[in-house]
Amino acid sequence: MSVERPDSRTGPPDPHPTPPAGAQAPPRTSAWWARAARATWPPLPLVLMVRAAVGMAVPLSAGLLLDRLDLGIFAALGAMHATMNDRVEPARLRAPRIAGAVLFSALGMLIGSALKESGSGHLTAGLVLTAVAFASGALSATGPRGSAAGLLLLVSASLGSGMPTAAPWWAGALMVLAGGALVFLLGLPHLARRRRPNADPRNRALAAAYDALGATLADLGTPRGAKSRQLLTARLNQVQDLLPPARGRESARGLRLRRMYEAGLAATEAATGLLWAWRGVPAEVAAVPGALARAVERGGGEVEVPDWQPDTPARRALDAALRSAAGTVAGRDAALVTAPAPPPDPWRLRVRLLSRGSVRYGLRVALCVAVAQTATAWLPLDRSYWVPMTVAFVLKPDLGSVFLRAVSRSVGTVLGVAVTAAILSLTTDEWWLTVIAAVCVALLPYATAVHYGLNTVVMTPMALVLLQLGGQSSASEIWPRVLDTVLASAIVLVFGYLLWPERPRHRIEPLLVDATAALRAYLASVAGSGPEPVAEVWLRRRAYRALADARQEVRNGLAEPPPTGRLAEQWLPATAALERIGGGLAAYAAQIRYGGQVPEPAEVERVRRALDDLAAAARTHRPPTRPADRPTGPHDPARSALGRAADELETLLRP
Repeated sequence: MSVERPDSRTGPPDPHPTPPAGAQAPPRTSAWWARAARATWPPLPLVLMVRAAVGMAVPLSAGLLLDRLDLGIFAALGAMHATMNDRVEPARLRAPRIAGAVLFSALGMLIGSALKESGSGHLTAGLVLTAVAFASGALSATGPRGSAAGLLLLVSASLGSGMPTAAPWWAGALMVLAGGALVFLLGLPHLARRRRPNADPRNRALAAAYDALGATLADLGTPRGAKSRQLLTARLNQVQDLLPPARGRESARGLRLRRMYEAGLAATEAATGLLWAWRGVPAEVAAVPGALARAVERGGGEVEVPDWQPDTPARRALDAALRSAAGTVAGRDAALVTAPAPPPDPWRLRVRLLSRGSVRYGLRVALCVAVAQTATAWLPLDRSYWVPMTVAFVLKPDLGSVFLRAVSRSVGTVLGVAVTAAILSLTTDEWWLTVIAAVCVALLPYATAVHYGLNTVVMTPMALVLLQLGGQSSASEIWPRVLDTVLASAIVLVFGYLLWPERPRHRIEPLLVDATAALRAYLASVAGSGPEPVAEVWLRRRAYRALADARQEVRNGLAEPPPTGRLAEQWLPATAALERIGGGLAAYAAQIRYGGQVPEPAEVERVRRALDDLAAAARTHRPPTRPADRPTGPHDPARSALGRAADELETLLRP
């Protein structure tokens, strides 16, 4: 087979690190406590913050003016629950996200209020809340929407069983719906501005993805490349979430956005192959995605791709993908590398409601709530609903480490109670408390993105101020909430963490099995043995999304103390190796399309067998004991990328 050799006269010389940082060893990990305390600092989500403040202030103010503050508090709770699930996104995604969460919140409030109204004893209330906890946990394990709905089902049921009911008793559930509807309606004026392309969140997300692609191209051949590619994957995941599968007729803008996204995926596949090959591109080529991002923000426009005479298959693949992307952004019907296919629906149930995983998580939550209800029945707690409510927040499955949340919840509650005590020592005026509640809920979207502990610091004063407005608390009665939170966190740590067999083998390893299966399907498509060879880009997208989920679960485990953190760290080399394999398959696909490489059955079988071995190791809880080989220089395009990928995996799996 004849393949063109790289020409050093075209583009910058390929880097030859000796060896590059991070190229020979698995990623270094900091101490678990340092990872647990680490915060992120995103930009202020001003649109969400304003919506949240107005959504809280309006029902409380209306309740004060109409002398029905009891109803206003329930509506404020509904607004807060809607705020917890609000995003800047198209209405077709925002509506079901908020509606599902608020509907289950109202259902939980109806159940809790019925328990309160009927005067149920501890046994009846405990049994009902335990059953609700099982349903909440099982629902939470089904995916993002299920997690939000399950959390609020249990939280509202706990609150309703302890708070004074409104008159009539079922009015509280209706007010929860009204408060949630208010927050949703507050977001509707944003839709009128969509005539400006940069006001559409899909445009902004797509532009951010192209910017991340440009950063990845700029970092090719450097130790920063892997981090840049991970950020690119996150940006593409965000766009995918904003572009669900088309149902029926789709607007011209929606179709064009989808085509621009597909063009970006093709360019990402080529960039991933270059990243794996440790080979850079000229600076003017790396700048093209940034120019495409600016054009996307403007709603379209011409972007010039330089004539740089690419000299390897992967570079030729990138050149073709960038030219197709430029044509698509300009509004032309540019030919993409693969046939268009609808992205997988990110909102579909990840597992069925009564699958083994959902039942397992339901039993976990039910056990903790049953213990909490037993403790509150025997201990003199004046606000017993605070304990199961805290259990629900700590056990929410998609918020990271349970250990970290339990500790952060306790520390954050202490700080939040201190802040509330200071506030109530200054004023107990209802109008000032309404303002303070609105400020706290406005900070909630930002605090949630920064750190779970900060989220608790903000949410605690908001909840206590609402209790104060409802006449259920005072400055002298808020410190017991610290004891309630510590009790709930201790219950979760003991019965939901230490004694519950939920270890990295149950969280990380199934995700690694899914990732290897997705890579195997991508390999079959690239080698021409899969059922849908036209969907290679989508298969790679599915594989990298699965890898991102596995990597995030490993990071969650690293934030926990030994032995959990140590067990999670053992899977780091496998996660890194699978990400490298994805790049190797992308490079191999480029060789087939642009270098005349004919698939070699022996090499395909080597990689397939290695992926099967890694999946078997994950199923039997046997993490690889050595890192895979990493490059010390650019890949020789005359050699099969698949063969080198097989070498890396076999090195990882070697005893």
